[in-house]
Amino acid sequence: MTTPCARRMTLMGPMSELKLTVPWGHIAAKLWGSQQSPPVLCLHGWLDNANSFDRLIPLLPKDFFYVAMDFGGHGLSSHYSRGLLYNQQNFVIEIQRVVAALKWNRFSIMGHSFGGLVGGMFSCIFPEMVDKLILLDTTPFVLDLKEKENLITYKRRVTEHMLQVEASQKPQRVVSPEEMLQGLLKNNSHLGEECAWLLLQRGTTQVATGLVLNRDRRITLPEHGIDFTSREMFMRYIQRLQTCILLIKATQGFYDVRRENDTDKEPFLFMKDTMKSVLKERFQFTEVPGNHYVHLNQPQLVAGIISSFLKSSKRTLNRL
Repeated sequence: MTTPCARRMTLMGPMSELKLTVPWGHIAAKLWGSQQSPPVLCLHGWLDNANSFDRLIPLLPKDFFYVAMDFGGHGLSSHYSRGLLYNQQNFVIEIQRVVAALKWNRFSIMGHSFGGLVGGMFSCIFPEMVDKLILLDTTPFVLDLKEKENLITYKRRVTEHMLQVEASQKPQRVVSPEEMLQGLLKNNSHLGEECAWLLLQRGTTQVATGLVLNRDRRITLPEHGIDFTSREMFMRYIQRLQTCILLIKATQGFYDVRRENDTDKEPFLFMKDTMKSVLKERFQFTEVPGNHYVHLNQPQLVAGIISSFLKSSKRTLNRL
């Protein structure tokens, strides 16, 4: 009889594991390829983990060194120490810790969803370090067009939630593998079942009576940890970038971090047009069929595009 764990293991490809020491514990990462090859740092989405790239990376050029890290509080990485808050800036700092430990001076970033936002901010703060930025159904920043009235509320909610969780003595909830799977699919309608198992493989721990989630319970809704920006600041951020950008948009993907605003495509179109105007030949935009997890559900639809981008020179990126 095939168990859920056995089914999950069949999806794994050749790679190795790494743990990097940080002040609160360690950051876990998965490695593919030779350390002598050009490096690519892979950043997963909110509440996901490094397994998000397991089906895509084996389809990409073999002459690159891919490192997929688990953000703090996710996957196999340590939870932050008590009293510390999870937010976008802290994850940006995590990138700097990782690349410093690996002794990278210049590298490329591939980010899905929230990972693209963190990669975009890092590319702006340290523009000289990022060669290429690949955005998988995401943008490098989030506009605050419909959020101005909510920003203070978000700060209050994340503060209250963190203090409540830290004060709670409740043990981690243990559920059966099937219940864990159905819960993930319910909260992530864009995930296929096999891909959901893949994320659960790294996102859960087996105990005597079932599975428990690995992620830190202090992590709340993504909008509570995101740095929203204005149109003016977005323009300034983009002008600082030295990187080439590939933005792959899934036709059935998401357009806003808050699903209530997802039908309004104007902020996305503004950002796309601004990047095209400012970055010119350094910006490439491509649409592919699929949903928010197209890189995991149907990696063959994006692998060729990413491969060409990684191997291209700056002067050959004007395909709009």
